[in-house]
Amino acid sequence: MTRAQISTFDPVAVFGAGAMGSGIAQVAAQAGHRVMVFDTSEETLVRSRDHLGSTFDKLVSRGKRTRADAQSVLARITWSTDLQQAAEARLVIEAIVENAEAKRGLFARLSEIVASDAILASNTSSLSIDDLSPGVSEATRFLGLHFFNPVPLMKLVEVVPGSHTAPQVVDSCCELMKQWGKVAAVVRDVPGFIVNRVARPYYAEAFRAWDEGITPHKIDSLLESAGNFRMGPLTLADFIGQDINFNAARNVADAGADKKRFRLQVKQEELVLGGNLGRKTGQGVFTYPAERPEPDFAEAANEISTPIQVAKRLRILEPLRKALERAEISLVATDDLADDSIRVNGFVVAASDGRKLASRDGVDAIFDHTRDWDAARLIGVTARNPEVAGVLAALLAPLEKRVIMLPDRPGQVVLRTLAQLANSAADAVEDDVASAADIDKAMRYGANHPEGPLEWAERVGREWLRDVLQNITSAEADALYTPSPRWSRAN
Repeated sequence: MTRAQISTFDPVAVFGAGAMGSGIAQVAAQAGHRVMVFDTSEETLVRSRDHLGSTFDKLVSRGKRTRADAQSVLARITWSTDLQQAAEARLVIEAIVENAEAKRGLFARLSEIVASDAILASNTSSLSIDDLSPGVSEATRFLGLHFFNPVPLMKLVEVVPGSHTAPQVVDSCCELMKQWGKVAAVVRDVPGFIVNRVARPYYAEAFRAWDEGITPHKIDSLLESAGNFRMGPLTLADFIGQDINFNAARNVADAGADKKRFRLQVKQEELVLGGNLGRKTGQGVFTYPAERPEPDFAEAANEISTPIQVAKRLRILEPLRKALERAEISLVATDDLADDSIRVNGFVVAASDGRKLASRDGVDAIFDHTRDWDAARLIGVTARNPEVAGVLAALLAPLEKRVIMLPDRPGQVVLRTLAQLANSAADAVEDDVASAADIDKAMRYGANHPEGPLEWAERVGREWLRDVLQNITSAEADALYTPSPRWSRAN
């Protein structure tokens, strides 16, 4: 029987001294554990030790740690190639190459070395825990603990029980991760777990928009500003490595885990086949180390007439109304405007609802979705002509916002991405991958999203989101965007 709890007095063994293993070792040692780091390569162990020493030197120089504290943490870590020294570990975390056969072989050896009540965990990001468990004696003590890189900074740990994992082992690891300063999200053993599955539309929609002629710097600039994401999807895929990102996508697609929501993107595959893998090769979607180019902005008209007319019912555009009021721009409510629209210089501008501008009679322009009108500095707009775009650029200039022009595309860029992320998250709830709360938690802390996709969906409203997705589905004639059943339920 596996011991119910792990305390800071219990030693931890980490196998694999690469970036992930070193990061896990650092976090465990900082929490007070004695940590043993193992690798088959002496050179890798030396590099890990030197890297952690340099890391703590920087923390000390920045005032984040005292010298005594840093020395105390480092003194708790040892490095070895001798697996037998792991015998006393109460928790073993494997962080070696993402190869099922290699991992099963390691766990078979470890099962003979460590105590029968020690917990064994894999840091795999894509392999099935049940597929790895045949190498473990007493599979009740085996589970996945998927950390995110860089481990000391990223809060999320996906806790992945296999079909044989004992409940007390899951509870123990969740509690331990909390003690380590992490946020634990429990997820069923499915391809991609939570983050690598639910996040797929973030990248896929960007590559699809690029394939349809929208420039990469427009796509990423809008998703960073109007979408409020920390890093645009194409820049992020370059940072991760296009090969790594594409392989994660292929693993999810090959397993059939998300047939309705995700397809492999030709543009990304072309990058991988051409060896243009991102930052590590100097060329991906963007060129490195050059700065990403700025998108073109609409030129502001000379003046706008006030008061600006606004619909009596504003919901999606209510934050824009408040921002205009704070800028002391005169507004007047009128009955002759449809919900979520405004009129400026005689032009009617509406919030995007998934339809193309060409199908919206009486509307001269549409705003792409903006998650946070106060924070955003770039706003996507589809307009019938440059005059309308210039008027909107002039309207938004006092708010310190600039207009990026978009083609007439269902859902534009930001709205379509957010809607598909929400759809993917809803599918994961429907498929019992994890709870809605854990999915949102995973996307905030594991993918650095500003809010969970289901939180966003609830904020904008299920009925509105359902209609948006149906509009995109109809306009694209593509079942990929079919609304999740979740959006038709009250709760």
